[in-house]
Amino acid sequence: MSDPTPVSEKQSTYRVLARKYRPSDFSTLIGQAPMVQTLKNAFAAGRIAQAWMLTGVRGVGKTTTARILARALNYKRDGIDAPSVDLTEPGEHCAAIMEGRHVDIIEMDAASHTGIDDIKQIIDGVRYAPVSARYKVYIIDEIHMLSEKAFNALLKTLEEPPPHAKFIFATTEIRKVPITVLSRCQRFDLRRVEADMLVNHLADIAQKEEVTVDDASLAMIARAAEGSVRDALSILDQAIAHTNANVDDASVRAMLGLADRGRIVQLFEKIMKGEVVGALQNLKGLYDQGADPIVILNDLAQFTHLVTRLKFVPEAAQMDASLSPEERDRGLQFAEQLSIQTLGRAWQMLLKGIGEAEMAARPFAAAEMVLIRLAHAADLPTLDQAIARLDAGDAAPAIAATPVPAHTPSATHQASAPQATAAAPPQDPALAPTSPPTMRLVANGDPASTARPMEIVEPDEPTPAPDAAEPLETKSVQIGSLEDIVALCDQHRDPLLKVNIRRCLRPVSIEPGRLTIGLTDDAPQSLLGDLSKKLQDWTGARWMVSIARDADTPTLDEREQSRKNALVTDAAKDPEISRILQDFPGAKIVDVRLKGAASEADAWQLEPPEDDSDTELMP
Repeated sequence: MSDPTPVSEKQSTYRVLARKYRPSDFSTLIGQAPMVQTLKNAFAAGRIAQAWMLTGVRGVGKTTTARILARALNYKRDGIDAPSVDLTEPGEHCAAIMEGRHVDIIEMDAASHTGIDDIKQIIDGVRYAPVSARYKVYIIDEIHMLSEKAFNALLKTLEEPPPHAKFIFATTEIRKVPITVLSRCQRFDLRRVEADMLVNHLADIAQKEEVTVDDASLAMIARAAEGSVRDALSILDQAIAHTNANVDDASVRAMLGLADRGRIVQLFEKIMKGEVVGALQNLKGLYDQGADPIVILNDLAQFTHLVTRLKFVPEAAQMDASLSPEERDRGLQFAEQLSIQTLGRAWQMLLKGIGEAEMAARPFAAAEMVLIRLAHAADLPTLDQAIARLDAGDAAPAIAATPVPAHTPSATHQASAPQATAAAPPQDPALAPTSPPTMRLVANGDPASTARPMEIVEPDEPTPAPDAAEPLETKSVQIGSLEDIVALCDQHRDPLLKVNIRRCLRPVSIEPGRLTIGLTDDAPQSLLGDLSKKLQDWTGARWMVSIARDADTPTLDEREQSRKNALVTDAAKDPEISRILQDFPGAKIVDVRLKGAASEADAWQLEPPEDDSDTELMP
């Protein structure tokens, strides 16, 4: 039998990048400047704590920081025998501490040592002085995994440890650590590493490894790592092996199963234009290339968030190094032309759709349904937009395409009355939807404006504009108050609308063909539309119903209740009624009916006492 192929020395000694480039001192620890500055000041002032709690997401450097801190506590070299954060030159104990083999640095994984017996070993050993180092340092990783009894056993030792003992805890679940433990530690929250800092760090490591990596690949790796340095180095290590040391964006995308960012932008554009067929074709193309449907929806949600953020902070496009040039440029164009209502609605629908796709047996089909809903909803007006349109005046209805940017800034298309057409810029033909829906978004001329009026069109039976020469008047019914509208509800047997009018409407002004009202907080969303339609059906004239935001007039129910309260108060002042109330403790006036009013009789109804007696009082 022949000998096995010999393994080269380089292959046998290879270490993954996450271990090879693990920081060994505070100067090489990236992204944690506030913590490093605090520790430097504490060491310089001699205010060294007895215990530290390090928390943060995976891969941001909690365990590495604990080892560096243990090295700083036990730093010793020629001429220096005191704790120091200046660790540029290796000390006597540094190598053994960073490699995890020093006898006085005890590391314990709480995930596999959760019981009280493991903590008792620490309590028993903490009494003894260190063998060779200055301090005996206990590093407990994932401390939130300890049991309740183990935490309680640790409390006394943690509060009053011997002078030669220090504790460093690390956890990713800080909320699971008892407050009694947290109060005995100095807490440091390690931050996620920013994308631009992570890209520069990866580029520096790639140069040291003599590997070619383009900027797009580095941006994708940094985005996939989500602020974790260890995850970023692991992905880079995998990409180098996948591409044989020549990393490009296509290889990284295929390796991670990511969608093409450019095609995500195209998918977003088609959705905002209402092009269902194009959006589904784009999704199918990404799926055929290996992209996960759920990842596609997440990327779409991420780009929606980016566009919304750029709408308020345009300079953020230049601050995020993980963005591709297309995402940066097109994101700014979308932010200028899409309203915040449209973006907010898309964001909410995507969040719900992602959850549905994750639970669905067929994620691709679920993703298609999400895109169909998004494309349809892109053309529907929000409540605020519909109200703004009603408040704008009696302009004729129009059909307009949803404003979305192409590779060059596009304009808004509007087919309406001549004056509206003149105010709108020409539309880019490439952005015209393939099948015009019945409800479209009309953007005003100011790109920065977030209030966009909506126009609703019924193509089959368009509503004719009123004749300017004739005032809007009802054909057969004169309406001068809400009571008249309530009477119409009774006449046409619509009790639901009657109840909502009495309970939810605050009258402001009523003119022929125009009603201005305020709404209570519990008013149904469909009340305005229902009221306008009913008035048109019942009176034979078109009514415009608008909202006054600060209306404080009472509703009909509130007005009626105030009248009843006043009558009850007056009735209680009557000497005879006052005497009756005194003779029957617990009785009270619940209603007052006056002669000549709408009620049938003049009577005071008194509620009997709570003893359930059969007494009935009538004047």
